[in-house]
Amino acid sequence: MKKIGITTTVPIEILLAAGYQPVDLNNVFITDPSPERLINIAERAGFPLNCCSWIKGIYGVCMDYGIDTILCVTTGDCSNTIMLMEVLKLKGLRVIPFAYPDQPDIQRMQYALETLAETLGTTLEDANRVRDELKSSRHLALKLDRLTWGQGLVSSWENHLWLVSTSDFNQDYHKYYHQLQKLLAECHQRQSYPTDWLRLAYIGVPSVYGQDLYRYLESNRARVVFNEIQRQFAMPKPGKSLAEQYSNYTYPYSIYQRLKDITTELERRQVDGVIHYVQAFCHRGIGDIIFRDGLKLPILTLEGNDDFFLTTHIKTRIEAFLDMVERSRQNLKYSQQAVV
Repeated sequence: MKKIGITTTVPIEILLAAGYQPVDLNNVFITDPSPERLINIAERAGFPLNCCSWIKGIYGVCMDYGIDTILCVTTGDCSNTIMLMEVLKLKGLRVIPFAYPDQPDIQRMQYALETLAETLGTTLEDANRVRDELKSSRHLALKLDRLTWGQGLVSSWENHLWLVSTSDFNQDYHKYYHQLQKLLAECHQRQSYPTDWLRLAYIGVPSVYGQDLYRYLESNRARVVFNEIQRQFAMPKPGKSLAEQYSNYTYPYSIYQRLKDITTELERRQVDGVIHYVQAFCHRGIGDIIFRDGLKLPILTLEGNDDFFLTTHIKTRIEAFLDMVERSRQNLKYSQQAVV
């Protein structure tokens, strides 16, 4: 199958139906042995220093990995993608725009999907057949999520990794299914995490810190039991059609759609505190104002750029936050006992 790069989660059912193999450029960038090298490619091409590292990384991947067809999301993701698209055209790549509707509307989504299918030379009927094939892989991803927060059998990092990979299913959804099926069988043989560990939520785009963040949290007896956007990649509310599935997908729409989903999951998963990650120079960082107003739990806001590891300063902030969350949890426990 011919590879097609994607700049974020898109209706990959249509891409697969059209004979393309979707490649999440973000995942390729962050898992590269030297992501700094890919950023340098973009900066040598003229990308400014104060441009988002993910945008520069995506450009570097396109240039270095020889991916010559790119599906760029122009509405519902990153505002910088529009100009990235123009630069990729300049470099001779085939660029296909895709715009999510500005609000979750099934009819408008249906039109957007039909337009994309026509552009790629396929039909929604074929895409729906692919959707049926992907259901088993999405089901396993969501089962892993439940084992994370419900039974404590899956690590914070594993939860992130397998959910975030549903954007392109590691470029092979059959292989993804069998590997995850094997992992889940292993998970059932594990001992669960201690119940007294702090339970955290991670909201915001996936960070540049990767496993370093999750493993450092667990080394301090704290677990991420809710990875917000990564879970959305797995389509937790598939609906009755492809259009409904991508209308229920919260990330491209108003932050208040996300806030509603987050609030529900915080309560369901008994979360003690929230880490909100924002990427440097990203407009989504302004949303921290809304999250701090709407969420009634302790929040730590972490901003990352191109360091790819936790600095001593960030580790100190995390430790101080965890201490605060622990005190907050103990105070709540004592107040509940007093009421009883």
